[in-house]
Amino acid sequence: IFSYYSLQFLINEGALVSASSDDTLHLWNLRQKRPAILHSLKFNRERITYCHLPFQSKWLYVGTERGNTHIVNIESFILSGYVIMWNKAIELSTKTHPGPVVHLSDSPRDEGKLLIGYENGTVVLWDLRSKRADLRVYYDEAIHSVDWHHEGKQFMCSHSDGSLTLWNLKSPSRPFQITIPHGKIQRDGKKPESCKPILKVEYKTCKSSEPFIIFSGGLSYDKACRRPSLTIMHGKAITVLEMDHPIVDFLTLCETPYPNEFQEPYAVVVLLEKDLIVVDLTQSNFPIFENPYPIDIHESPVTCTEYFADCPPDLIPVLYSVGAKHKKQGYSNKEWPIITLQMLYKLKTSKVFEKQKLGEGKPTAEIVEEDPFAIQMMYWCPESRIFCVAGVSAYVVVYRFSKHEVNTEIVSLEVRLQYDIEDIITPEPEIIPPFPDGSSQLPSLKSLSGSTNTVACEGMMKDSIPCLSVKTRPVRMPPGYQPELVIQLVWVDGEPPQQITSLAVNSAYGLVAFGNCNGLAVVDFMQKTVLLSMGTIDLYGSSDPYQRQPRSPRKNKQFTTGLTELTDSPVSLELERCKSPTSENRENTFSRSRSSSVSSIDKESKEAITALYFMETFSRKNDSAVSPCLWVGTGLGMVLIISLNLPATEELRQTEPVMVSPSGTVLTLKGAVLTFSCLDCMGALIHSPYEVWRDPNSIDDSEKTRKRKLVMYSPSSSQDMGDHQFAVICSEKQAKVFSLPSQTCLYVHNITETSFLLRADVVTLCNSICLACFCANGHIMTMSLPSLRPMLDVNYLPVTDMRIARTFCFTNEGQALYLSSPTEIQRLTYSQEMCDNLQDMLGDLFTAVETPEAQNRGFLKGLFGGSGQTFDREELFGEASAGKASRSLAQHIPGSGGIEGMKGAAGGVIGDLARARLALDERGQRLGELDEKTATMMASAEAFSKHAHELMLKYKDKKWYQF
Repeated sequence: IFSYYSLQFLINEGALVSASSDDTLHLWNLRQKRPAILHSLKFNRERITYCHLPFQSKWLYVGTERGNTHIVNIESFILSGYVIMWNKAIELSTKTHPGPVVHLSDSPRDEGKLLIGYENGTVVLWDLRSKRADLRVYYDEAIHSVDWHHEGKQFMCSHSDGSLTLWNLKSPSRPFQITIPHGKIQRDGKKPESCKPILKVEYKTCKSSEPFIIFSGGLSYDKACRRPSLTIMHGKAITVLEMDHPIVDFLTLCETPYPNEFQEPYAVVVLLEKDLIVVDLTQSNFPIFENPYPIDIHESPVTCTEYFADCPPDLIPVLYSVGAKHKKQGYSNKEWPIITLQMLYKLKTSKVFEKQKLGEGKPTAEIVEEDPFAIQMMYWCPESRIFCVAGVSAYVVVYRFSKHEVNTEIVSLEVRLQYDIEDIITPEPEIIPPFPDGSSQLPSLKSLSGSTNTVACEGMMKDSIPCLSVKTRPVRMPPGYQPELVIQLVWVDGEPPQQITSLAVNSAYGLVAFGNCNGLAVVDFMQKTVLLSMGTIDLYGSSDPYQRQPRSPRKNKQFTTGLTELTDSPVSLELERCKSPTSENRENTFSRSRSSSVSSIDKESKEAITALYFMETFSRKNDSAVSPCLWVGTGLGMVLIISLNLPATEELRQTEPVMVSPSGTVLTLKGAVLTFSCLDCMGALIHSPYEVWRDPNSIDDSEKTRKRKLVMYSPSSSQDMGDHQFAVICSEKQAKVFSLPSQTCLYVHNITETSFLLRADVVTLCNSICLACFCANGHIMTMSLPSLRPMLDVNYLPVTDMRIARTFCFTNEGQALYLSSPTEIQRLTYSQEMCDNLQDMLGDLFTAVETPEAQNRGFLKGLFGGSGQTFDREELFGEASAGKASRSLAQHIPGSGGIEGMKGAAGGVIGDLARARLALDERGQRLGELDEKTATMMASAEAFSKHAHELMLKYKDKKWYQF
């Protein structure tokens, strides 16, 4: 993989030239929806160091490490035979090599003059017509960048000692001005102290004020660990803007796009290694523009993703409106000046908690090594706009959406969920091959067994306290998602709460359920009460299928992680350690299989809750009607059904308690349970009931008093919909379809024997439904429902790191996505219909706009003292005059984009107008060139005739008429 260190856009032509670190030039077609490489040119003997493409020119100047300058034809992407060799550009008496080319630019006064900057401090103004140097300047410090004054009479250089030199073309023997902006002035009048190199400088002029000199770097050496900076010099004022990340490049935005004019700068775009900022130059304090996409994917590792393809149509505009926040204090009051992708919305869960002070000694540090606010799970109901997250510090936050700002207190609940787990006698499990894994990105848990005595003593002081402190004072909540309830698991008997492994919310019921390796909790977020907090073993009751024995008492308990470390680098570890929700269960089960006694009471086992799902279904075999239920799946492949008894009316729902109790129903699968779904008797998907969204903080009285509107599943009649359902359950190893209420297993499909599933979802596809699965061996599989007939099995992507396993998710219409790198999201489809429509769904990368009319360059050259002649690069660089370049120097590689795509992709009215305008411009230019050539030929003929006549008169007497 090669990085790109130089980009040259073909202005308003939908094309881009990139120079990569392997010394290859690529010409990209941006007119089509999928960018494609039209041509490539690989330099074999010289390293590319700088590129320059003049405006509306088809000739690209390429500087190399050897100090030579080559010229490439953009249309054919082949080298011209015209080469500016370094030994011809510098003074003949100078034998020292000038170093690599660090700058190339044509003169604002004359396109036929090329300014070449060399690393050692030499700058040459090369006359392209006469193929010689017009002037040479020398400085004893290395050059990093060069920029012209708009008149073309002066240019400025930045140097390695932190100095700026200003040169005048009329007196090139020495700099017109030398400044070290951040150097300390010496008392004895000596040159100021050297500073860090100024890596880039831009010299921009204004008609009504002093020019702007903007540069990066150049700070003094006296202060260590100074942050990267951008300096703005305007008149006598010097402003230093410190950056959070190293500066990659910057560009000054000007109102005037052409040379020979005052540039009138108004903003500076600064590209940082991990951010992009824009500085407003029109205000004296140079504020930055508020970033329209307020998310930085670099600020913390991505730990969790969910994908929603068919949201309500009014949801996107609403998120956009609250995401486009009002201007904050200290930011520019102007609109973002460049093209952008608008981030819809950003939410920080850490704002509901108090900041932890250093040395405060909170117990979180003993659980989480990194960010205590890292998100592990999300649950979103687009219809009700309820959003719920589970964090690494064993907390759950429930958010409601509102368009209005509110000041209120955050309600907090604490839940005890720590039980002594008994051993489980299970059959001997299979041994599964190893699976790749690597270094952690998700905050990992510390084992507390290292200092047993310390933990035991401190643990007695940490009973019944949560890991984080919720803000108790009233909090200002801006429009958007506002926290309604925070639920935290607490320490029990000196042991910290284990992380949450499953999460489900239902807005119609007003309930949130979550589980970990200890048990299950159900909370009523409408009445802010805990309804159920029960260990996994207690959920079985008398239906427990396993023989269990009490665990032997221990003086010092070991803390077993609820989630293993999720990693991103390809280091091979055992398979049982890489699956996050059920890894602990698998690890304990596998360790038991290797022990001498399967039922040894010295082994500790915990049955994690791995899947939760609210639905209207039959909870028991003898039920005659559907009722609210919570389906619970565990790491041992057990499925439990929890009955929910809700008050009959909306009024009673606000005051009467919700009754939650295990139904006694137990179903079994092979492997940890991943997902549930419910179908009616016709095989159609039954959606979970939900509440229609209403604004809880509305200023409209009718909105405040409006009753909750619930959308529940209820068959129109038993004759139309039947009196039974299908329950779809998928685990790591197999899928089963049960008939309800009889609980008969109708279909079973063993998905994998040698691997296990990372993700499984029931999704809609082509007006039907299917079960989509992603396996740890890289296979994507789909099965029909309810028959579980295999429809697709593609070896798509070997899971080489846990980033993919952690972020892979399916959604409707045959789509899925995952994080392919720390900063890239890969979206894919397994639907032919989606593939057929994909081209129309893609956005346009290029839109033609009206190009500002350029001033008459020849007229301006005359005003500024130039030659006043039109500069014809084609005549100078073409093969007829310059010859062919060496074949061994660079290799031309045709691209896959094709010229047809380049021309045809600019279809439509705008493209046709652009091409017609371009044709007229080219025709006018050719006619102008023809007129000039004709006039030149006539003048030459007249001069020749006159000269011949004089010769004839001179030699007439000598009878010598041979010419």
